[in-house]
Amino acid sequence: MTRITTRPCPFRESEMLRQNGLHPVLARLYASRGATGDKDLSTELNAMLAPAGLLHIAHAATFLADAIAQEKKLVIVADYDCDGATACAVGLRGLRMLGAQVDYIVPNRFEYGYGLTPEIVALTIKEKSPDIIVTVDNGIASVDGVAAANAQGIAVVVTDHHLPGDSLPDAAVIVNPNQPECGFPSKNLAGVGVMFYVLLALRVELRQRGVFDQQNQPKLDTLLDLVALGTVADVVRLDANNRILVAQGLKRMRAGRMCAGIAALFRVAGREPHNASPFDLGFALGPRLNAAGRLADMALGIECLTTDDEGRAWQIAQELNAINADRKDIEREMQDVALLHLDDFQPQDSNTITVFDESWHQGVIGIVASRLKDKFYRPTITFAPGGDGLIKGSGRSIPGFHLRDALDLVSKHAPSLIQKFGGHAMAAGLTLRAEDFPAFQQAFEAVGKNWLQAHQLERVVETDGPLEDAYFTTDFIRLLDTQVWGQGFPPPIFCDDFRLVSQRVLKERHLKLVLEKNKQRYDAIWFGHTDTLPENVHVAFRLDANEYNGVTRVQLMVEHID
Repeated sequence: MTRITTRPCPFRESEMLRQNGLHPVLARLYASRGATGDKDLSTELNAMLAPAGLLHIAHAATFLADAIAQEKKLVIVADYDCDGATACAVGLRGLRMLGAQVDYIVPNRFEYGYGLTPEIVALTIKEKSPDIIVTVDNGIASVDGVAAANAQGIAVVVTDHHLPGDSLPDAAVIVNPNQPECGFPSKNLAGVGVMFYVLLALRVELRQRGVFDQQNQPKLDTLLDLVALGTVADVVRLDANNRILVAQGLKRMRAGRMCAGIAALFRVAGREPHNASPFDLGFALGPRLNAAGRLADMALGIECLTTDDEGRAWQIAQELNAINADRKDIEREMQDVALLHLDDFQPQDSNTITVFDESWHQGVIGIVASRLKDKFYRPTITFAPGGDGLIKGSGRSIPGFHLRDALDLVSKHAPSLIQKFGGHAMAAGLTLRAEDFPAFQQAFEAVGKNWLQAHQLERVVETDGPLEDAYFTTDFIRLLDTQVWGQGFPPPIFCDDFRLVSQRVLKERHLKLVLEKNKQRYDAIWFGHTDTLPENVHVAFRLDANEYNGVTRVQLMVEHID
């Protein structure tokens, strides 16, 4: 079941924003998302939270500054998703700008799994001979890996944003807004955001040591295109601080001031950087980078983001595009198989979904889990073979069901069931023995039955209510497109009653509609639906500017119809 609701909007706060000069519709949209004052609205860099608020960041700065002064070799151990790749690129570019000798290694996810494991430490020592290891977008749970590095006399600096386990690794320094006792107001920094903050603090330390002054210090804001990409692609909550980072990165892209790799990714995706939006980062650039980590080697993605050679960047972007096309093909096949597994699935009888197939590719199971979660609106975990009698799962959740905590509960009730797990509220990964899959299914469903009530398993399309007729314009759409929308700060969806003038099925899969309100007619499209609709409909929709034959017209992108 799906129902349309309208999010509440505090009138007083909305009116104050309007009186302060904000567009009346934007005032309503911002107020209903909890943004009520100047600190919530500013996208200027001087409105960013200060680095000093991050626990241990001053220690990280002095530690790294000492390492630079002593000409020690730093090696970044990266993660294999878009956040990890951009965090690695920011670390490489930024540390080199600040005078460090730095290299990187990114583990192959299928050979080594996730995080700084003892095996990765051994590989890093063998291939890179580091004095210091710096983790990006991982490390907070790497107790054994950090111990292995320490045993070899190699210090570890952990930069991460994931939730810690029961104990912290014995690293030289840990910077993570989600570690215990860290009072940083934004717990939503992506891994790339944490690395960027470490660089800001390091630059301050180097200024104080007289290495740079305000005039000749490296311009770290040149890294904000990478920070924006990683932040959006990792689907972290776009709180006020993250919106500043994303807005500043988009501003650079729109002005044509981005690294060669990001420019090449825009080009290969057929997108225009001068119109760059969070949607482009999350649905065009991010998936092409992620595809390398899913099917090949994320070192290719990191090279794309770190090369200054435009020709090489374009060559890699084309390779990433081809890998992403392969990923889509594999995903489609896996989805078809998943739906066969779920042929007899009765949503009313189950609060969770767990599916395993011997033929599946573990690099793509997370996407398939996401698609099934969207279709059935249940916390979903899909599993693929992991070798040595193990299966590896990737899960996606719905609001109100903290996936990592659910796995933690299963692990506490049946300590031998899950080999290892990690993640956060909306996404997590785990490893099981293949023979334990049925037992895990039952244990996970038991948590779902205990935690989720019927109303939480109903999809809710939350809207911003009706939109005045005067704003069904391409100018208003352009205004909306200049704002930063995303996770936790959702793009506007409006709803209203319309008369259905006409409908036809497009490509046997979609509905092309003409809707009428107050004697004005609008083209609309509802993807993935072929239902026959009544004459009067209640429609939840997004505004879209549809260009055809050189003419741009308003089109309604239907989210749901009652």
